[in-house]
Amino acid sequence: MSAAAAHGAPCPIRVSFEFFPPADEAMAATLWRSLERLAPLAPAFVSVTYGADGSTRERTHDVVSRIQRETPLTGAPHLTCIGAARGEILEIARGYWDEGIRHLVALRGDPPGRDAHYRPHPAGFAYAADLVAGLISIAPFDISVAAYPEVHPEARSPQADLGNLKRKIDAGASRAITQFFFDTDVFLRFRDRCAAAGITAPIVPGILPITRFPQVLRFAARCGTGVPAWLHERFAGLEADDETRRLLAASVAIEQVEALKRHGVREFHFYTLNRAELTYAICHALGIRPAPRAGAPAARTRMPA
Repeated sequence: MSAAAAHGAPCPIRVSFEFFPPADEAMAATLWRSLERLAPLAPAFVSVTYGADGSTRERTHDVVSRIQRETPLTGAPHLTCIGAARGEILEIARGYWDEGIRHLVALRGDPPGRDAHYRPHPAGFAYAADLVAGLISIAPFDISVAAYPEVHPEARSPQADLGNLKRKIDAGASRAITQFFFDTDVFLRFRDRCAAAGITAPIVPGILPITRFPQVLRFAARCGTGVPAWLHERFAGLEADDETRRLLAASVAIEQVEALKRHGVREFHFYTLNRAELTYAICHALGIRPAPRAGAPAARTRMPA
C-alpha cells in the first residue's frame, strides 16, 4: 500500500493518450505538435494505432520508435491478429522489445475493407487472448487490451463478451481500456460486472473528446456506442460554428471525467485523434499540470494588496 493510500489521501490521476500514424507530412506535423503539447503532462504511456489490415504497420513502428528515441514518453504500439502469421507477429514484438519498448496494446483487430466477418488467419492468433498469451511467452510486456462497456458488436451476448475480457486478463494483460462511451452509468455498471466476474485488473475508461459530432456518430455506429439524446440536442445546429462546438466539447468531456472521478476512477485514456487542445484542457480540469522544468524558478504567489 502506498503512503498516500495508508494516510487516506486520494491516489493521483493517471492518464494515457492514443494517436494514429500520420498519412502525410501535414498530418505528421500535427501529430508531433500534439505530442509536444501533451508530453509535459507525463502520461503513463502514449499508444499508436495499427491499421486493420496491417496497412499502417511501418508507420506505426516509425512513430513509436521516434517517440522512444526522441521523447521522454513511453510508446505503446498496437498489435492485432489480423493478416499475419504467429511467427511474424512475434518477430515484430521481439523487435519492439529489443528497441526498449515494453508496453503493447494487444487487439483482435477489425476485418479489413468491406469484409463483414472476422476470419482468423490460418496460421495466426485466433483472438486477442491468444495474442496476449503469445506476447507474454516471449517477454514480460506490459499489455493493455480492449473492453466494451456496451458490448462488442460481434459478441454473442454480454456474458460472452465479459468472458472474453476475462480470458485476455487471465492470459497476462495488465489492464483493459474501454471503447469510448458517453453514458457514465454504462461504464459504472460495466465496472461492477467486471468485479463480479473476478476481473481484478484496472478497467480504464476511454474518453473521446468530440471534435466533429457527425464523425463521432459514425464512430459510434461502427462500435455500438450509444449517443444519448441530450448529446444530439447539445450539438444541434453547430455544424458551422467551430468555436461554440469546441467549448461544448470541452464542457461535455470535463463533466464526464469529473463524474467518473467522483466514483473513484483514477485512470483515463484519451482518444486524441492527434489533436492536443481538448485533451489538454480536460487534463487541466482533472488537476494534471506540467511537471516543473529542472532549474525553473518556483512560481511566486502574489499576495493581495
